[in-house]
Amino acid sequence: MHKKLAAAQIANAALRESRNDRWYPGFHLAAPAGWINDPNGLSFFRGRYHAFFQHHPYSTAWGPMHWGHVSSENLVTWKRHPLALAPSLAEDSGGVYSGSAVTGADGKLYVYYTGNRWKNPENRDEGNVQVQCLATSDDGSVFDKKGTIIAENGLENFRDPKVFSYENTWYMVLGATGENGRGQVHLYTSPDMLTWEFDRVLYEDPRDDVFMLECPDLFELNGHWVLAFCPERPAPVGYRNRNTHNAGYVVGQWAPGEAFEAFTDYRQIDWGHNFYAPQTFETKDRRPAIFGWMGSFGIPTASHTEGDGWSGQLTVPRELRLTEDLKLTNYPLAELEQLRQETHDFGSFTLGANEDLVLLQDSDTYDIELEVDLSATGSERVCLELMKTAAGNRVLVGYDSFVSCIFVDRRLAGYGDRGYRAAPYPGGQKLSLRVLVDRGSVEVFINGGLESVSSLTFPAAGARSLVLTSESGSIAVEALKVHTLDGIWEDPTER
Repeated sequence: MHKKLAAAQIANAALRESRNDRWYPGFHLAAPAGWINDPNGLSFFRGRYHAFFQHHPYSTAWGPMHWGHVSSENLVTWKRHPLALAPSLAEDSGGVYSGSAVTGADGKLYVYYTGNRWKNPENRDEGNVQVQCLATSDDGSVFDKKGTIIAENGLENFRDPKVFSYENTWYMVLGATGENGRGQVHLYTSPDMLTWEFDRVLYEDPRDDVFMLECPDLFELNGHWVLAFCPERPAPVGYRNRNTHNAGYVVGQWAPGEAFEAFTDYRQIDWGHNFYAPQTFETKDRRPAIFGWMGSFGIPTASHTEGDGWSGQLTVPRELRLTEDLKLTNYPLAELEQLRQETHDFGSFTLGANEDLVLLQDSDTYDIELEVDLSATGSERVCLELMKTAAGNRVLVGYDSFVSCIFVDRRLAGYGDRGYRAAPYPGGQKLSLRVLVDRGSVEVFINGGLESVSSLTFPAAGARSLVLTSESGSIAVEALKVHTLDGIWEDPTER
C-alpha cells in the first residue's frame, strides 16, 4: 500500500477505537470513523457492487479528501476495504475529489475523479485548480493513478466527472461555474476512455442565484433523459431549497451531437434536511439505482460536535423510476427487505381521537409500512413518534392535513440541529408511508416513492419507543407493519 494510504488507514483505525456507537448506523453505509460525504464510483465489477465515498480519515470534519471503499455481492451485506485513493500527485494534493467508475474494454475498473490543488495551501482564499484524473484497477481495490486526462481550463469550479457509455462512445458530464458566473453542466466525449474532448455546455441553470451545479448525472429512463445535479445555492422558496445543499433534476431529450432540451422545470429529489450528491448506478439486472449522502456542510452533525468519532452516512440504495408525467421516483431497493427480522403486524384498525398506540417499546433500527384511508380519517395529523424517550424526546413523522404535506419534525429529537422539513403530498385518499429508522436517521418514502424526506436525527439517551398518535380525530389504518432490521456488515464485529 502507498505510504500515504497506509498512514491514513492507521489514523482512521485509531479514531475508530474511540467511536461512540449510540447513533452510528446499523443498516446504512458509513466509514469506520471520520468524515464522509459524496458517494463515488458506484459500480458492479467482477461480481461485486463497489461503493466508494469522499472521506477524511483523520477527523470528523471535512478535510483533504480520500476515497473510502466498501463492496457487496447483493446490496444487502457489505465488506469493508482499505482506503482506495489518497492525495499523492501534484494535481490532487488538495484532495481526491468526487468521481465515478466504469468497466473498460480491457476488463479493468476505470475511476475518473477530480484532482484539486490549492494555489496556496496556506491561504485557500487565493483559489484552487481542478482537473480531471484517471486511476485504473484490476481488482477494484488497488489503483494505479494515470494522472490528468482533462487539464485546467481556467474555471475554479470544474469537478465531479460522471462517465457513461452510449452508442459506442464514452461521455462525461462535469459540474462547472461558467465564465458568466452561472451554474453549468459540461459534456465531454471520448473514443477510448483516455483522450477526451469538450463537446458543449449541456445545460445552464436558468436561475440567477445558482453559481455551480455539483455532482451532475445524465441517464436514460423510459425513452427520456434525466439530468440530475446539485445547484449551489438557490434561495429558499416555501418548502424548497431549505438546505445549504440540495439535489434535484430536470427531464428532457438528448441525443449524441445534439443539445439537451429540458421538458420540465427543476424538481427536488428529496425534501429532507440531509440528502445530497446522489449518484446513479445499475444493478446487475439493469435496474437504475442511487445512493445519496446524509450529512451537512453547514451546521455540524451531533456525532461531530459531541465527539463520537464519525460524521455522515450514505442513504439506503434506492431504485429510480420515471412516471408518465416525468416525475422521478425513488424507493428502497427490494433487496433491503432481506434485513427484516421480527415483524409486528397490526393489521387494519381505527385509532380513536387523541389516542396513542405504542408499536415498539424499545428499538433503534426498524422499517415501517403504513397505509391510511384519508377519506375515513379525521385526525388533523397522522403522526408517528419515533425515538421517543421517557423524558419526552422524539422525532415526529407524518401527514399534516392542514397543508397537505408529509413532514419530519426533529425539534425535540434530543441532540443536534433541530428544524422541520416537508414534502408536498402527491394526493389521493390512500396514504402510503414507508419509514426507515436507523440509530441516527430517518428516511420517509411517500406513496411508493413519489416523494421522499431524509433527515439525520440524534435521539436522547434511554429506551426509544415508536408510537402512532392521533390529533382531534381518528385515523383509519388499512395496514400497518413494523419490521426490526438486522445490520449490514459481513463481519459481525462491525455492527
